Amino acid sequence: MTDDMVIRPYEATDADGTWQVFHAAVHGTASRDYTREQVEAWSPPTVDEAAWHRRRSAAHTYVACLDGAVVGFSDFTDDGLLDMLFVHPRVGGRGVARALVTRILREATAAGLPRLHVHASLTARPAFERLGFTVDATRLAEIRGQQLQNFDMSTVIA
Repeated sequence: MTDDMVIRPYEATDADGTWQVFHAAVHGTASRDYTREQVEAWSPPTVDEAAWHRRRSAAHTYVACLDGAVVGFSDFTDDGLLDMLFVHPRVGGRGVARALVTRILREATAAGLPRLHVHASLTARPAFERLGFTVDATRLAEIRGQQLQNFDMSTVIA
């Protein structure tokens, strides 16, 4: 992690920045593991920003910022699902995902959760394994008519 990175709670003004990170990560990083059709189904060209904001606000969402710009985000829900972990491809490999998951684990522990689980993509699986998550099952998720392979993974935190 770089010294100038800040990880902070999500704010309403982060809706566009987090969407842009998500879209860039799916179309950039994840595109090496999924077909064009799968990527387009996963992250279409536009989003309902109000619905996106509601989803980010409904979870405990944290953003990673460099020089004031959102470069990554992650979240967890009250039932222990780490639902989102996305990092902009231009800052991949700089510890952003590790810093976000470390913050999520700390916050989830403080919330009294005994474990976290995630539906990790083919792309994210190695990162989650490095962070102590183990594969519980392989599954297919359907998104807008496309089947995407991913993995149910979990880690004990308390």
